Amino acid sequence: MGRLSFSDTRHLVARTALGQEWGGVKALQGKTRAEAINVLLKSGSIKTPPVPRLTPWATVNRMSQQNGAGKMRARKMMMREGQRLKSWWMLHLLHTKAPVNEHMTLFWHNHFTSSLEKVEQPKLMYLQNQLLRKNAMGNFKNLLHKAARDPAMLIYLDGSNNVKGSPNENFARELLELFTLGRGHYRESDIKAAAIAFTGWGVDRNRGTYVYNAAKHDSRRVTFMGRTGSFTGDQIIDIILEKPRTAEYIAEKFWKEFISDSRPNPHVIRNWGGVFRKSNYNIKTLLSTVLNSNEFWSTKYRGTLTKSPIDLVVGTLRTLPFPKLPDTELVHIAELLGQDLFDPPTVKGWEGGSAWIDTQTLLVRTSLLNKLTRHSGASAKVQSHLPKSSGAEIVKWLLPIAPVLPLPTTPGKRRMVRALMLDPVFQLK
Repeated sequence: MGRLSFSDTRHLVARTALGQEWGGVKALQGKTRAEAINVLLKSGSIKTPPVPRLTPWATVNRMSQQNGAGKMRARKMMMREGQRLKSWWMLHLLHTKAPVNEHMTLFWHNHFTSSLEKVEQPKLMYLQNQLLRKNAMGNFKNLLHKAARDPAMLIYLDGSNNVKGSPNENFARELLELFTLGRGHYRESDIKAAAIAFTGWGVDRNRGTYVYNAAKHDSRRVTFMGRTGSFTGDQIIDIILEKPRTAEYIAEKFWKEFISDSRPNPHVIRNWGGVFRKSNYNIKTLLSTVLNSNEFWSTKYRGTLTKSPIDLVVGTLRTLPFPKLPDTELVHIAELLGQDLFDPPTVKGWEGGSAWIDTQTLLVRTSLLNKLTRHSGASAKVQSHLPKSSGAEIVKWLLPIAPVLPLPTTPGKRRMVRALMLDPVFQLK
């Protein structure tokens, strides 16, 4: 199959990590696809920075119950701590030694969606974030079971309000529609049956833990996906995981994340889904299959994915030696661009793709890149830290396809970098 060129390894790193750091791209050049992918998917340290101070919910609750002013103080405190948590994740994104795992943490954050706005407890969102990180490249079956018990998820989708005599269908609906099967592959009666099976699952907010209350569980017999019984929530999940469609649904999401916004070939999805199921839902196996596929390496799909705000903000600062902006400013920029960490807009998460760019966000994107690349006192230092390489290779490093604007005729690597970053193609990967 031959050895990978610089452009090939650049494509691999840009699509899977956070930006395309020069050393990482160069380290894979000359390897075979399989060799490069094995290196890329090796586990790195997922250690995160120390968590910021987060007030226990019991304290917040006592403040809220004092009077109206106490409730306002508690809300403002949670908002401040929520911002600290967003800065904490941004800092980790900028400095992580495991960028592929962190990319997958973001992916699952947008799959198993929860938000600070609804959950209100930064500590629970932190715990969910760590859950996603630890399982990002592990086993989807285990991750699904753990996500269903996650306190932030139970609050976000009202699972903690799902009790005998008053079933709440929110979690059951999203379990089927967004987490596993996709719309059109279940019936409304399946949602109702699943909701009954999950009654009794709840949260101890003061301790921040999952609790099960047998007295609130409805044990009546129901029919779910053609099977009848008195089911537990875990049994419902296991039935879903038996369906080939579940693996294919995740394979479709990997297609959109790593290949293209276009509709995938059904034969390819069936093949990937089959491999995923055969591996007992091993996430790394599915990702390796996707990255080893001819579809991933096809020039047809290169430069067709729009960079997310995190791709643009974090990827640019990890790739190039510009002075780092304050993490609070980067959080705000990402929010302006439509990717507010820990606060996806809806239960469906961020739409992604071409939806990342409109007339307003394009202005913010361009303003950021102008700010980073304009001449300043740090310009000489930036110049000295750029790769010692030819102009042609710099173009291949920073852009997935050929630039659409003319390159500068005046010599200077920093000038070249600025021109490439302001080229519309820089918005793609």
